[in-house]
Amino acid sequence: MQPILQSMNQLWDFIRSIGVHGNMEEYEKRRLSIFNQLNFFSMLAGLLLTLAGIFSNDHLPPLVWYVVVSPLAIGVIILWLTYEHYYEAARLVYFSIYPLVTCLVYLGKVDAGVSLFFILYGVMAVFFLQKLPSIIFAFCWSAACYLAATVVPHDYYFRLAAVNYWLFVFHHITALGFIFYTLFLIKKENTDYQQSIIGKSRELHRRTMEITRQKQVIAEKALLLEQQTRELSELNQVKNKLFSVIAHDLKTPMYALRNLFYNMQRYKLSPQEIVEMVPGIATEMNYTTSLMENLLQWAKSQMKHATVNPEVLDVQRMMIEVLQLLQLQAENKEVYLECRLDEPMYCYADREMVNLVLRNLLSNAIKYTPKHGTVYVGATEKSMQVEVTVEDTGVGMSHEHMQRIFGDAYFTTKGTNAETGTGLGLKLCKEFLQKNGGDISVQSEPGKGTSFSFTLPLYKDQVA
Repeated sequence: MQPILQSMNQLWDFIRSIGVHGNMEEYEKRRLSIFNQLNFFSMLAGLLLTLAGIFSNDHLPPLVWYVVVSPLAIGVIILWLTYEHYYEAARLVYFSIYPLVTCLVYLGKVDAGVSLFFILYGVMAVFFLQKLPSIIFAFCWSAACYLAATVVPHDYYFRLAAVNYWLFVFHHITALGFIFYTLFLIKKENTDYQQSIIGKSRELHRRTMEITRQKQVIAEKALLLEQQTRELSELNQVKNKLFSVIAHDLKTPMYALRNLFYNMQRYKLSPQEIVEMVPGIATEMNYTTSLMENLLQWAKSQMKHATVNPEVLDVQRMMIEVLQLLQLQAENKEVYLECRLDEPMYCYADREMVNLVLRNLLSNAIKYTPKHGTVYVGATEKSMQVEVTVEDTGVGMSHEHMQRIFGDAYFTTKGTNAETGTGLGLKLCKEFLQKNGGDISVQSEPGKGTSFSFTLPLYKDQVA
């Protein structure tokens, strides 16, 4: 039983796919499949009618036999045209010859009971034919044949209902079955096609969304890559700068210190000579110490896992400690240091970072203040923040310089005693203050001194 069912399925699939090729659109494939099915059933109906006429005991006139046999002959012609890919010709043959054959029967004064087929031909012509002229021709042709066959009066000499009533009923049932089955197939295939389109639309939408997400991911990765490239480029510039500083600026104080010890050992310098050489070397070593501190802090800040460890800090006490640390540098330049904070004031920040900010700002103020100048440091409370100010009576700076000192490029100028720098200190100050929830600003005019101000959170819950 199973092999028989498989063979029937294969035969049915073959009938449905006659004339179908890979380049056809999905909707056209479906229409051709319906047309093949209806043509096959027309042939099958013709075959059954032929067999019914053969085994009938009643005498049927030639025109009835003509109607009975014609579906089988026409179906074979249509299948051949479809197989050869003459689709429009096959459909025109179907919708032209079938109405003509049926009409000729009625014009021959034989009522074969097949008038309902005219409705089938008209409905199918509208659905299956593609070109508008073909549709109009086929529909008008079917309508004309129907009017000629059933509306125009005829004196029938043969009525199938009177000769073989059950064959007459069978013709009508077959016509109704064809009409129903045709409409059902058309509706089913249209519904399936719409569902297919909806499914494809959803799949297309899903793929579009997926492509959009992929584009977004690619754009984010491209942006991240661009940012990383820029950061690597900046780090590479910093590296080159630092190597240059280490190779050049650190060499001078180290050579000076080496020469001092060498001369002390070889020439047995007197205490007076040593005292005369020490201030210059001390100045150089002071710069070297500051530079090394900045380099170490910068290296630490570049570490991915470097974190901020805030705590409650006494700003006044930190100012005093830093002023004591830089006292020697100030005395060598004969610059006066003054603290304008008379009582304790507390902030919440990382101790090492705040200490570095104070050292850098005070050291820079000393660097750019001439002999007998003054450097002031103080603090006030403003808007739940501590604002620390480092002010000097030095050479000041232009508006252009103020814009560049906190820029991406490393910018520095020589001090009043030709002291050099790397431009790294102020960048570290800004970075460390931002990590602690603060900020830094500068006010200056050439020849009128400079004032740096930075803020820090006053309370722990204000830290970002």
